[in-house]
Amino acid sequence: MEHDLSLPGKSHIAVEILSYLEENPEAQDTLDGVIQWWLLERKIRYQITLVKEALSQLVKEGWVLEKESLDSPTRYQVNQQRREEIRTLLKGRAEG
Repeated sequence: MEHDLSLPGKSHIAVEILSYLEENPEAQDTLDGVIQWWLLERKIRYQITLVKEALSQLVKEGWVLEKESLDSPTRYQVNQQRREEIRTLLKGRAEG
């Protein structure tokens, strides 16, 4: 029996569902539950990774400052000394 997961859009979702079920073999849910909990949870985890990578890059390049504290989570803020450069960069992207 041949398995066709090559349809655009559908294959990605099918793989996400199978991946979720592999990680949670006892899972069962309604269509709404699959959308809301299975797929959304996986997307959020993926987005968290992307956000961490983006913040790390912005800190490395000096656009964003990282403030570490012993009693609270790390905080991020704009590097005030680079705000004019940031405005120029963003303006150029909006126009281009």
